[in-house]
Amino acid sequence: MKIAWCITGAGHFLRDSFDVFKELKEKNNDLKVTSFVSRAAEEVIKMYGLQKDLINISNGNYLEECFCEREQGASFPKAGRLLLKKYDALVVTPATSNTIAKLAYGIADTLVTNAVAQAVKGNVPVYIVPVDIEGHIESKMPFFIDREICQKCGICPPVRECPNKAITDQIDLLKCNGCGFCVKLCSYGAITGGLTKLKVRDVDSKNVKILSKLEGITILKHPRKVHDFISNAKIEVLTDK
Repeated sequence: MKIAWCITGAGHFLRDSFDVFKELKEKNNDLKVTSFVSRAAEEVIKMYGLQKDLINISNGNYLEECFCEREQGASFPKAGRLLLKKYDALVVTPATSNTIAKLAYGIADTLVTNAVAQAVKGNVPVYIVPVDIEGHIESKMPFFIDREICQKCGICPPVRECPNKAITDQIDLLKCNGCGFCVKLCSYGAITGGLTKLKVRDVDSKNVKILSKLEGITILKHPRKVHDFISNAKIEVLTDK
C-alpha cells in the first residue's frame, strides 16, 4: 500500500500521528509513505524532536520521500503524483484550522492544500484529522520555562549546556530541537512541556463540518483512525457525515 501523508504545523495530534505511522511501518513491510511537510510543520517537527522519526517513516526511496514545502516552489510539482494516482490514499494529520478553512472553501495555495486538491481530482480518497473539531481539546506544548518556578540562577546549566543555544531567559522554539536535555539540567524543574486546554472556535468547528460534506474527503476524529483505515478496519467518521 502507498500512502501520501501531509503534515501541517499543529502541535496537537502531532506525536500521535507520528506514533501511528511508526507503528504501521513496523507492522507492514510493504507500506510506503511519502511525507508532504508544510513550512510550519517543518518548524514544529523540529520543536518536538521528531526529525529522526520522520526519516525512518519516509526513508528517501521512491514513493517514500519527504517533500518539504520550502523546496517545492510555487507550483508544488510533486503534488501532481496524486493526480496520476501514484498513491492509494492521502492522509492529512494533524490538520490545522488554517488548512481546514482553505480546504473548505476550495483554496489550494500551499503544498498540503494543493495535494488534497490533486487527490480529489485524481479520485484518490482523502482522510483528514483536524485538530479543532468541537468543544475543548488538550494539547501537548513544546518545552518552555515556567517563570514562577525559575530561580534566575547566575550560572544556568540549561543556558550553558543547550547544544543549540536555544535558551536565554526563554526558549527560542525556532532553535530548539526538542531533545529535552535542558529539562534534566534544571535543578528546580522550571523547564517543562505539559498540556494546555484550548477551546475550539465556532468558525473552526463550522469549517470542519463544511469540509466533511465535500466529495472525496473523510474526516477522522483521531490519528488512531488512520491505523484502522490502513488495517482495513471500520473507520469512525463524524456523525453528520
